[in-house]
Formats: sequence, C-alpha cells, structure tokens
Amino acid sequence: MASGCKIGPSILNSDLANLGAECLRMLDSGADYLHLDASCSAVRHFVPNITFGHPVVESLRKQLGQDPFFDMHMMVSKPEQWVKPMAVAGANQYTFHLEATENPGALIKDIRENGMKVGLAIKPGTTVEYLAPWANQIDMALVMTVEPGFGGQKFMEDMMPKAGANMIVSGSAIMRSEDPRSVINLLRNVCSEAAQKRSLDR
Repeated sequence: MASGCKIGPSILNSDLANLGAECLRMLDSGADYLHLDASCSAVRHFVPNITFGHPVVESLRKQLGQDPFFDMHMMVSKPEQWVKPMAVAGANQYTFHLEATENPGALIKDIRENGMKVGLAIKPGTTVEYLAPWANQIDMALVMTVEPGFGGQKFMEDMMPKAGANMIVSGSAIMRSEDPRSVINLLRNVCSEAAQKRSLDR
C-alpha cells in the first residue's frame, strides 16, 4: 500500500451472500485495503458470535487476485492456531488481540515467519500502554473504538485520545452507505488533516 492515510472497510458489515461482489464494490469505491473480521468455533471464548475463517479468505483471494491487501482481524481465543492457514489462504496481515495470547512475542515471530505483516489489537477496555512493549515489533496497532464481535455499534468517542491513526477501519458507515466513495473520501480527508495537525503541533 502507498503511504498516507488508509481506509479499510470491514466486510463483516457487507451482504455476506455476495461477499466477492461487495469486496469489489469497496475497492472500486476507493478502499485502500479490506479488513476481514475472521473467527472460528473457538471464538465463543472471546466474542459471542461467529463470522468466517480461512476457506472464505482463500476463495476471496482467488476471486479478487493478488492486489487487494487483506488485513485479518483475528478475534479468536487461540490466535496461534490460525497463522499458517491464513497465510496459505492469502492473508497479507495478521492482526491478533493482545488480550487473547500469553506469548505475544512468539506469535509475532510466527506471523513474520509465515510471510505476513503483524497487527496487534486491543479492546476498548485495554489501556494503550499495554501496546508499548511491542510497538517496535509490529506493523500496525489496532485500537478498537467498538467492542469486538458485532457490526453496527456506536463509535466510542472516548477512545480517541488513544489513537493517532493513519489506518481507519469502518464497517456499516461505509458498507451501508448509498455512496461509499464519498464516505471513504471523507474519512481519508479527516485522517489526513488530523495527521497534518499532529505534525505541526510537534
């Protein structure tokens, strides 16, 4: 992906019966990457409902080709077990929850050895300081502004002090819009303006 602020629609909020077409619609609307909220049967220990796993990722990769960047948001209780399957399926980045593993360092190493970038996520109730020890070992920190597990939740504005964001994930605001391109452009512009302001304030 090119530099600058990136917008990634969460396809959990799409028409899942037409998932490939929905992904193409987002890419055609200017999305920089696709955010895939992936889970499995073990997810009930972490979040209360089930989405999709690596077979769907593999199918999307075959349909969409190699260009789209797939960021896998692994809301699972044992993220270690899905690293290789997701890599084989065509994932570009493996984003796991800090709350879900006892050995983040080993998991980061495994993700890299399987050829993927590393994302590290925290739930709204986790303080951002827990990310600090891993900051120089990861490619992206995902600070969640909703509780994981359900789409369409209200944005938690009190999470904003945690995040100097340059990658924005949005679900229903983009996916359910009649004009997703305009929403994507708006989010990108707001993100870019905030980044410029942070730079000037330093």
